[in-house]
Amino acid sequence: MSDAARVHELRGLIAAHDEAYYGHDAPTVPDADYDALVRELRALEAAHPELVDTDSPTRHVAAASSSVFSPVTHGEVMLSLDNVFDVEELGQWCERTARALDLDPEALAFAVEPKIDGLALSITYRDGQLVRAATRGDGRVGEDVTDNVKTIANVPHELTNAPGLLEVRGEVFLSREDFAALNARQRDAGAKEFANPRNAAAGSLRQKDPRVTASRSLSFLAYQLAVIDAPLTFTSHVATLAAMRAWGFFTAPETTRELGAAATIARSDWFAAHRHDVAYDIDGVVIKVDDLALREAMGSTSRAPRWAIARKLPPEERSTRLLAIEVSIGRTGRATPYAVLEPVVVAGSTVAMATLHNQDQVALKDVRPGDLVIVRKAGDVIPEVVGPVPEKGRRRKGAWHFPSTCPQCHGPLERRGEESDTYCVNPRCPAQRLAQIVHFASRAAMDIEGLGEQRVAQLLALRLIDDVADLFFLRVEDLVDLEGFGELSANALIGAIADAKERPLSRVLIGLGIRHVGPVAAREVTKRLRTYDELASAKLEDLEAIEGIGPIIAGSLYEYLREEETIARVPRLREAGLALREPDVSAGVTTTLAGRAVVVTGAIAGLSRDEAEAAIVERGGTSPGSVSKKSYCVVVGEAPGASKLTRARELGVPLIPASEFARLLETGSWEATWSDA
Repeated sequence: MSDAARVHELRGLIAAHDEAYYGHDAPTVPDADYDALVRELRALEAAHPELVDTDSPTRHVAAASSSVFSPVTHGEVMLSLDNVFDVEELGQWCERTARALDLDPEALAFAVEPKIDGLALSITYRDGQLVRAATRGDGRVGEDVTDNVKTIANVPHELTNAPGLLEVRGEVFLSREDFAALNARQRDAGAKEFANPRNAAAGSLRQKDPRVTASRSLSFLAYQLAVIDAPLTFTSHVATLAAMRAWGFFTAPETTRELGAAATIARSDWFAAHRHDVAYDIDGVVIKVDDLALREAMGSTSRAPRWAIARKLPPEERSTRLLAIEVSIGRTGRATPYAVLEPVVVAGSTVAMATLHNQDQVALKDVRPGDLVIVRKAGDVIPEVVGPVPEKGRRRKGAWHFPSTCPQCHGPLERRGEESDTYCVNPRCPAQRLAQIVHFASRAAMDIEGLGEQRVAQLLALRLIDDVADLFFLRVEDLVDLEGFGELSANALIGAIADAKERPLSRVLIGLGIRHVGPVAAREVTKRLRTYDELASAKLEDLEAIEGIGPIIAGSLYEYLREEETIARVPRLREAGLALREPDVSAGVTTTLAGRAVVVTGAIAGLSRDEAEAAIVERGGTSPGSVSKKSYCVVVGEAPGASKLTRARELGVPLIPASEFARLLETGSWEATWSDA
């Protein structure tokens, strides 16, 4: 294909993808694949100036607005951003920018902020009153979504001391917490789940009925101010952000002002390392010249400002070929379909397999061997197949059907009641046994260092173990001559197993992999029933009466304790030296939250969600995932879940800021209350 023909083809592909993404909120390829097409087109246009066309997608912003909403002309053009993809390119941009301003790169101040993966929006205020809200559209003309935007809880309808005409620019988004809650509601209603927060937010905002938008818990993050006709005077970007916060807007708390290229690059690296520590999805870092006068001097191209750049982070979605669909068997016997893929680099690591969740999800997504599919990997989350990519002219294979027998033991696979999952019902299935022992040794359970899946498989194959209790009877001489072992490693593993004997009863329950009994349930049960004997002799109604333990968890635990295999296993654990007892209280920690349910929403500085919940539990409280009449309070961090805030207000549950969390842990009380401002 000639370069001219390829340019023509690329323009057509990019235009079609733009229309799908901006016009229908239904992208057909991942961002990384789209970026690759744009880069290729730019390179060809640079090499062949005679092929440059003013209508090329490299010369304008996004796609035209759809006809669903009335058109709106922005008071000031909403530009796109040029991209860089690594530290070297970012450093070169910083140097070029400083050189254009006749400054030393280390003397120029930049604002560094997260590039949130949402839907761009402009909200117009006249003399402090919200008069219009519009999507970006093609940058000049967008869609009027005013009625829908007025339903977003954190969008102020009035601004104090903001005379004249101005536009607040930002992104509509769903926090990860609200996205998970939305998809849970979709599942409960038997409706299709959303692929990612960006698509869900865009589709929710562009609903004809504002009541639908209001039900979706959208949020708005402000990142730019366009002063159209107002007496406001700001000298820097960070001062503008401060003013917008004072008006009641949510701005990215992670935004910082950095002096010089080195500090700016280092801060962008921080975002790359912590992209999953913020409460919303980000796909890059935005770097802006902080001084507004310098921005004015630099100006813009037809599509992007010269004073800003986006450093794109490694893509979390890529497309690749689905080679086959296989089924794995987990510790509870659950049969999980997974995709075997042509290896592709996603989020910085090579992915060759991805989950397909369950039989219903495979059917709903309609992915088939041979399809080009989109694969998503977010941080440490297991990669998943999002769906197929349409390919014109390609004949697809027949629909994939779930097997009726276990691929490991060849026993029957069955679905239980109304559940979407399928199970191998053979308790002696070797795949289940392997997964059970691996889980028992995992960090979240008994934390036996050095006992991973490969090692467990080796011990099972040699018949040195057949059950978790067998681990505690292994000896150094059993291991020292095995492949991969030496005297040092054998002693280390036996030592790690001996250390595990000191784990509390709650960790043992987690390790046993009892269905429906996770870390929270295990801790709640063992706060009331502190020894295994108390637990084993408890009546079903006693278990159901424990705070946070409903009939499903209680029933599963009650049945497990009476299974023949369990009854045979426990004496061997005692013989091995496990105490099977829960300590009373952690040394030096008082039960300031005894009997109180504290809900956490949003990010708390310096703590992961698990660490915050563990701190609550350690002080005698519980940390449920939802707000109820029994909730003591809701701790509100950065980018909180709108649905939890709404529910708390409806029930009159106190909202306290994350800054009061330490006081709450120490005393069980707080001083300040949280407000949207």
